[in-house]
Amino acid sequence: MLIIFKELTKQFEQSLLDSLEKNDKKGEFEILRKNLITQSSKEEFGDYQCNVCLSLSKIYKKNPRDISNDFINLLNKNISISKLCKSLEIAGPGFINIKLKDEVLINEIKSNIQCNRAGIPLIRKDLDSGLSNKVIVDFSSPNIAKEMHVGHLRSTIIGDSISRIFELRGYEVLRLNHVGDWGTQFGMLITQLKDLYSNDLEEIGKIKISDLVEFYKESKKRFDNESEFQKRSREEVVKLQSGDIKSINAWKLLCDQSRKEFDEIYKNLKIKIEERGESFYNPFLKSVIDDLNLEKILVEDQGAKCVFLDGMTNKEGKPLPLIIQKKDGGFNYATTDLAAIRYRFNKPPNGDDASRIIYVTDHGQANHFAGVFQVAKKAKWIPENCQVDHVPFGLVQGIDGKKLKTREGETIRLKDLLNEAVRRAKEDLLKRLEDEDRYETEEFIANTSRIIGLGAVKYADLSQNRITNYQFSFDKMLSLNGNTAPYLLYTLVRILGIKRKNNFVYDSKDFQYVNYEHKSEWKLIRKLLKFDEVIISIEKDLMPNRLCNYLFELCQTFNRFYDQVPILKEEQNIKISRLNLCDLTAKTLKLSLELLGIETLERM
Repeated sequence: MLIIFKELTKQFEQSLLDSLEKNDKKGEFEILRKNLITQSSKEEFGDYQCNVCLSLSKIYKKNPRDISNDFINLLNKNISISKLCKSLEIAGPGFINIKLKDEVLINEIKSNIQCNRAGIPLIRKDLDSGLSNKVIVDFSSPNIAKEMHVGHLRSTIIGDSISRIFELRGYEVLRLNHVGDWGTQFGMLITQLKDLYSNDLEEIGKIKISDLVEFYKESKKRFDNESEFQKRSREEVVKLQSGDIKSINAWKLLCDQSRKEFDEIYKNLKIKIEERGESFYNPFLKSVIDDLNLEKILVEDQGAKCVFLDGMTNKEGKPLPLIIQKKDGGFNYATTDLAAIRYRFNKPPNGDDASRIIYVTDHGQANHFAGVFQVAKKAKWIPENCQVDHVPFGLVQGIDGKKLKTREGETIRLKDLLNEAVRRAKEDLLKRLEDEDRYETEEFIANTSRIIGLGAVKYADLSQNRITNYQFSFDKMLSLNGNTAPYLLYTLVRILGIKRKNNFVYDSKDFQYVNYEHKSEWKLIRKLLKFDEVIISIEKDLMPNRLCNYLFELCQTFNRFYDQVPILKEEQNIKISRLNLCDLTAKTLKLSLELLGIETLERM
């Protein structure tokens, strides 16, 4: 309904401008036009509402209801408004409730049923601006020689969902995995490798990731407790950074071993992502220093090179520095992130030519990215009309409200958590099959359990406001009731079952008999037509939970429709009309679940 909303807004803006010009108040237009029309607070009030008359009453020094009456009279003279609106009514102290004509909604629902994208519009490239349509989403980002744990879950699935939404809209999306594959920790890892496998470093290829994690712990223990090992580790960092062949080969072996485990999890979660680790930007770090010097924003403080940040202070109220180069000449995460921003906005062959970069990390990195973005803007590395966004998220907690950990206090491995979700989904499925005295093949049980288990984990996370912490509960996320993936999947399966019983296949000729009269039909129509507005809002504010909230409401609306009106037992024309609504609901559900990275089922 986005096209209708835009046209309605355009016509209301024109009427507002006419009113202001008549009263010699044209200068107020730009302020008043913001959020001129909004979603109606309650369905019974109409489709949209306009509250501008309350503001106009202060400007005109008149009663807001009188102004609303005058404004409606002005609107009714507009031919486009009369074509769109069934009624414009004054409510409360001066609100205007807007109800669209039935035929306008019918035409829109027809269009959406015939559209494979359920009414979601494609973006159009602005050829005059010279900007690309490339969006970079930086997400997941595990560290080499460490297993992915539950803390990586949120970044991975939030980033994947945001990527899918931008891809649906027609953007060119580059999904980047900024893995921690460089830095001082590799000095101790390579030193440990050489101590244990001095004759043949290729032996590390036989170590499984669990062994490699233990290997990391042992290396760290030696680094913290043995001064001689620490000294050799620091020397090894220099060798690695200078390109020593033996050190580089050891580094590659460590990365390859970790990558195998990461790829297994990504494959299981159906995540597409391109690895580009910190090491990729290593050749560009020195030029970051050079550029900042040229812009005269780099200063030396206590031997380190840094940029002091505006609006960010320490406990003493002094400006915080973003350290770009350490006292010993080494670089850090900030240097790498600055090199990455510059590269990503640069045009080929020395860049990605992005127009927007989205970073999905935990909330604890908010200040880091605020500082990095500020420095990048000062250095003029973020082109005009381009933008960078940090997408922060909270912690995953246990039902006790504390950080989710094992009984032993260890961080939960992501692989174990996903396997447990599938195991519990299978347990629930087997019990349901037994209660229904129903037989299914092992293949059906395994596939259904996997889709429900993994879908439940993803949806439980994505349905939360990402900024807040959320409590992880297998019992809640696997329930067939409430705002859960199983409830959505069950609703979709119910609709597909209706279509199978009728052998329903959409035919465009069916629409010459469309007829909607029941209250529950119109509620479902209006809910279906809000889909495009939800998707566009996520493109702006990067909050996937908006889609989850919409889907839950859509399923509730459909199930009430299903309970209140017969579908297959009605006369042919009414049956076809209602089957078309079922078809669009199923299409919207399937597409939306795909945007959340959740596979769907025909039966469950």
